[in-house]
Amino acid sequence: MQLVHFELEVFRMLIIGELINTSRKAIREAVENKDGEYIKQIAKAQFEAGANYIDVNCGTRVYDEVEIMEWLVNLVQEAVEAPLCIDSPNPLAIEKGLSLAKYGQPMINSITAEKERYEQILPLVQKYKAKVVALCMDDTGMPETADDRMRVVRTLHQNLTAAGVPEDDIYFDPLVKPVSTGDNAGLEVLETVDLITKQYPNVHKVCGLSNISYGLPNRKVLNQLFMVQTMTMGMDSYILDPLDKTMMGFVYGSQALLGKDPYCMNYLTVHRNGLYA
Repeated sequence: MQLVHFELEVFRMLIIGELINTSRKAIREAVENKDGEYIKQIAKAQFEAGANYIDVNCGTRVYDEVEIMEWLVNLVQEAVEAPLCIDSPNPLAIEKGLSLAKYGQPMINSITAEKERYEQILPLVQKYKAKVVALCMDDTGMPETADDRMRVVRTLHQNLTAAGVPEDDIYFDPLVKPVSTGDNAGLEVLETVDLITKQYPNVHKVCGLSNISYGLPNRKVLNQLFMVQTMTMGMDSYILDPLDKTMMGFVYGSQALLGKDPYCMNYLTVHRNGLYA
């Protein structure tokens, strides 16, 4: 089982397990009922299914988010010795999570080029030497085109590296929008990933896939296909549900087909372990 995590890291594919998020009904109820065993079960299941990082997000808990973040982080770390992705709009909650993280290099989700957000999060990146998800968004709002996104990428890359953040710790998120709201929503993301890969080869790219299919039927099909398309363009990290065995099968299969898995060793290992369908 350990080989799976090792190989994914060597070939730059990072899987962030998304399930511990209070916007999800089961997690929300577990938090409300203080069902710590369920939280630990989900953390362990994600890690065993191939997640390299465990995302912890309790952003819906507006009035007690810092306290809930502390509770969740401690529970997850009782269950698995995995690094954490601390995910919140609240800098205080992010710092609480980072201060408790004790396995590997933590990750922050997220920083943007918005002046206030950037000034809040950069000191945390520096203090905890964290990896950071860098959203392609600035004070002009949500980007529409690849050009809009690349303008933000250039700003964030220049500012973050000037502040001493290693390129290897920067994970650009091109902000996936639903294809149901515009025919070019997927194409603009694919073009952005391609441009980042070519212009900034030492940084990483990450996204959550589920937005692409919002409002449409058979969402899993679209999510899975978009994962393959983005990986072909150079995406090397995903925030996803690692318990979805079909999706994980596409992850491992795509890595093998794109030459990221010499002799298909990782593909064969996870097949033997029954980690994909």
